Amino acid sequence: MTDFHHALHALRVWDTTLPSFDPAGAPPEPLALFHDWFTEAVAAGQAEPHTLSLATVDEDGRPDVRTVMLHDADERGWHFASHATSAKGRQLAARPEAALGFYWPVQGRQVRVRGHVVTGTPEEAHADLHARTTGALASALVGRQSEVLDSPETLAEASAAAWRRAQAEPDAPSPTWTLYVVEPAEVEFFQGDEQRRHLRLRYRRESGGWIRELLWP
Repeated sequence: MTDFHHALHALRVWDTTLPSFDPAGAPPEPLALFHDWFTEAVAAGQAEPHTLSLATVDEDGRPDVRTVMLHDADERGWHFASHATSAKGRQLAARPEAALGFYWPVQGRQVRVRGHVVTGTPEEAHADLHARTTGALASALVGRQSEVLDSPETLAEASAAAWRRAQAEPDAPSPTWTLYVVEPAEVEFFQGDEQRRHLRLRYRRESGGWIRELLWP
């Protein structure tokens, strides 16, 4: 425990020069700013900037969160994918609302998205899956996500069979693979500041348009 606390309290936050951000110059809608911040995170060398935290709720209203990969961000919303039979898929089927969180510490930036979740068409899900790597297809073909696993050996056998099929049938279908789109109701951009004067700009959808407002840090 002593080693844990020493390591925890020895850490510094944003031990680097952070970019400036002028909310007054932000675009009228959030997608353009997200695209700018994302490409800037990539240029700054941020590791895996396309990973995000996805929060949902289960049938009892208890929150659940996991890390997934961003597949797109366009006028429809923020895209990710999973099996409809997974825990997140079942939760979204029952309560199609979600929150997303991006954290890019290289630049001291966060982006939060909240909104209603819709599913893409089976054709879109198929195209999404087969635009990815052989390993991604093999993983999808294994399926059974979130089910109880009896042993690592069972997983190894199923994975090996899925890899063989993915290599032999690169267009093999995965019927439960589903594309999800978060239609944003709120999008918040957080720019950290070394003196803790953090800037928070929230876009809030209202009457078909976007309201921009600053929030206290």
